[in-house]
Formats: sequence, C-alpha cells, structure tokens
Amino acid sequence: MNQGFGNEAPSGHDHRPLQEAARYLVLIDAAGAAVARLFVADRRQIAEFDASTEEVASMTIGQSAIHGASGPEWDHALAGHTAAERAAAEVYVLSI
Repeated sequence: MNQGFGNEAPSGHDHRPLQEAARYLVLIDAAGAAVARLFVADRRQIAEFDASTEEVASMTIGQSAIHGASGPEWDHALAGHTAAERAAAEVYVLSI
C-alpha cells in the first residue's frame, strides 16, 4: 500500500528572491481615494493598497516625504494620474 495516501510529494523549494525590495512609497489620490503604491528602484510598481492601512504608518515612521511626483522620472509610473494628483502626491524613499 502507498504511504502517500494519493498525494504527490512536494517539490523542492526555489531559493531565488521573489522580487526586488521596494524603494519608493507613493501616497497619491486616485479619483477621491488615497492609495499607497510601492515601486522598485527603476520605478516599476510592485504593489498598490489603501493608504489608510497601518502598514503605511509603520513604513513612514521617521521618514520625511518629498512633496510632488511631477518629475519626468514618474511619467510612466504614474501615467494614470492627473497632473494635480501627481503634484499633491507624497513620495517616501524607503531604506533597503
């Protein structure tokens, strides 16, 4: 009789990093709701969530924000936002 009870044995783990570490946290208004967006160093988005969560508060403790994300380096990353939303955005540079 098989001792696996019909279940396949799990495969080995892949030990590669899953994704790059987040480098930027952008708090921005999106059609009336504040969202937090995480970006890696090349400003590729890796996450988006509600800006009122406690995770945002813990990530920004002791950090000072750069006001506005209107520079050309943010054009592609924040293309879906208006100029006013981008001007009012708060950008935090996260330590790695």
